Amino acid sequence: MLGVQGGAGRDEEAGNQRWPPWLKPLLATSFFVQCRAHADAHKSECNMYCLDCINGALCSLCLAHHRDHHAIQIRRSSYHDVIRVSEIQRVLDITGVQTYIINSARVVFLNERPQPRPGKGVTNTCEVCERSLLDSFRFCSLGSQIVGTSGGHRPRKKHGGVGGGGKKKRAAVKDARSDSEHSCTSTSGGSSDRSSVVQSFSPSTPPATSSSYR
Repeated sequence: MLGVQGGAGRDEEAGNQRWPPWLKPLLATSFFVQCRAHADAHKSECNMYCLDCINGALCSLCLAHHRDHHAIQIRRSSYHDVIRVSEIQRVLDITGVQTYIINSARVVFLNERPQPRPGKGVTNTCEVCERSLLDSFRFCSLGSQIVGTSGGHRPRKKHGGVGGGGKKKRAAVKDARSDSEHSCTSTSGGSSDRSSVVQSFSPSTPPATSSSYR
């Protein structure tokens, strides 16, 4: 029994060493809430995060105290937090995580987005939460990547069937790409990435709810 526990402890320690110290705290942070330090300011919505300080969500005014630090901006798509690939790939290996083009910017989702019943004909899903994915990806988000690459995780069985391969694959691609039509809200300007996608905007950001990273 002690040997099993020791092995699990070593797996967890190895996993923690694999990822930068700011990643798990980032995924557990609630964004798009009002900044307590600048509550009276016009732009006090917290959508920034300092990778050096790892001290929670920041608003644009808070950045004055982080001038020489590495701060990243979080955006929101359909009530889910996302970050641009151009920002995150500088500091993190996101191999295997599906990217989406939303409002002309290529992004990845921060946390899992479970999909209990994948679309008809889906052949590839997230190894952690079963969200529909394109065939070349393993995970739907950074959170799923952490869980899915841990030593004790067992990937879920892939969805597949006999016959109708062409139709099933096209259906899977359509289902996995559906998120690309979702919009991404942001408090900053345009994107450096260019692509022809839907340019609509999602509803205003709802009040934040408390959540913890699993």
